[in-house]
Order: sequence, then C-alpha cells, then structure tokens
Amino acid sequence: MFDDTYKTLAAPSEGLYKEKGSKFLAFAYPVHNLDEIKAHLEQLRKDYFDARHHCYAYILGPRKDAFRANDDGEPSGTGGRPIHGQLLSADLTDTLVVVVRYFGGILLGASGLANAYKTAARDAIDHAQIIEKTIDARYRLLFEYVTMNDVMRILKDFDLKPENQQFDMDCSLEVSVRQSQSVRFYDAVAGLRTVRIECL
Repeated sequence: MFDDTYKTLAAPSEGLYKEKGSKFLAFAYPVHNLDEIKAHLEQLRKDYFDARHHCYAYILGPRKDAFRANDDGEPSGTGGRPIHGQLLSADLTDTLVVVVRYFGGILLGASGLANAYKTAARDAIDHAQIIEKTIDARYRLLFEYVTMNDVMRILKDFDLKPENQQFDMDCSLEVSVRQSQSVRFYDAVAGLRTVRIECL
C-alpha cells in the first residue's frame, strides 16, 4: 500500500528571528502553482521594499517534484537552502516560505546567516496549522438511468460523494477517489457493463 496523503498549510502564518540587530521576518503560505508564488513574492517585495533580502523556498505537488531555493543576494546556500530544509523536515508540500531580512549592521557569517534563515522559517512553520490531504484520482461515470441504483451503491460502498451530477435518460457524475482505493473502485465500476468510466 503506497502513501496517498501529503501535508500542507491550512492558512498563511508568520515567524520572526532577531540576531545582532538583524531582523528576519518569515512568511509561510499554502500555494498551488507558480503564479501564486510569484504574486506572494511581488506583494512582499512591495510591502517590505526597504529590506535587504527576500530569500525563499517552495515545494509543489503531492510527490514534491517541483521545488526551488533562492538566496536573493545572500552568500550561496545561506538563505534559500536552510528555508528549503525546514520545509523538508516538516514534510510539507504546496508551501512557500519567504524570509525578509533587515540588516542590523553586524555581519553574521555564513553559519550565522544559515541558522537565522532556518530559525525564522521554522518559527513561521511552527505557527502554522498543518493539514493532511489525500491524493485523489478523478473519474466521470456515464450511464443510463436504469443503472442509477447500481452506481449509487458502489459510491456508498466507497463512501464517495458524487459531484456535477446530471440525471436524465443518460446520466453522468464525477467523483474523487483516494488513490489507494482507485484501482478497486475502477474495477467495481467496470464490472457494471452498462457504465462508461473516464479518467479526468
């Protein structure tokens, strides 16, 4: 049985870390695509236009296959990578964390910087509500009205709620099924000879 759940944030959250006069403001957001990430970054750059750096990292997708870490002018590996590390250690995806730095006049050194970005990111994640979501497969079922009871029985067996239903002589509905149950569900529906099933 493979894992068909992933963790993300329920809502945006914030964190803060101070070190030798430097302030590190951290912002964590649930995101679904690069457009949302870009919008959050642009807004933060407007809101904190006088800050020295806006380092960030994000992970996207249930399989965590899209990610990026950006140092925004800090020494290589001291900003984005520690933030990315905190996303990984919290096992999060579909999440963006941006840390905005106000320089306090005293250099922190590479290890001090990396620790500051890491701690600020961790604080924002610690203040967030983390939720677990399921990876779902979506199907459309097409069937004649006379088959309705058989179809609804299968949905009830799998505890599924139909969406976008159209009931006429020819009926259709859509349904989201947890990936770990999708093969069993597909086979159960395919067993009804008069139902056509489409993957969405």
